Amino acid sequence: MLHIKKSAFTMIELIFVIVVLGILAAVAIPKFTATRTDAQISKGRADISSIRSSIISERQTRLIKGDSSWINSLSHETATLFDGNGTVELLMYGIKSASTNGHWRTIDSGFPYVHYIYRIGNEDCEMDYNSSNGKFTLKDGSADICDKLVN
Repeated sequence: MLHIKKSAFTMIELIFVIVVLGILAAVAIPKFTATRTDAQISKGRADISSIRSSIISERQTRLIKGDSSWINSLSHETATLFDGNGTVELLMYGIKSASTNGHWRTIDSGFPYVHYIYRIGNEDCEMDYNSSNGKFTLKDGSADICDKLVN
């Protein structure tokens, strides 16, 4: 008589594997969330650097032409920001506007201040552009995480 040996996992082995996977998931998920927030901060910092650099470049171009004024507004549209909308091409392609994490949007606040909001981890970081001095800065009272955009 021929005996066929069946091999299978015991219930204890299966429970052990499930527990180990649960522990790995519990460690990995918070790390993934932190990495995502860090990526949003890095993107925001790069955007701010590009915007500030473009403001200074436009200012230098104007000074060479004998015009000492700053850019009146960084963006006139709500769909694509920082592209100048035909007046001044600040960024070549602009930044698509959205209200989700890692995106910019604008709110109308009246001349000479224009407010732009960058969203990080469900926190709104409000940036001001002052056309009287060309400063693009973090608005006072923004969430603590917003300090990472400019520091």
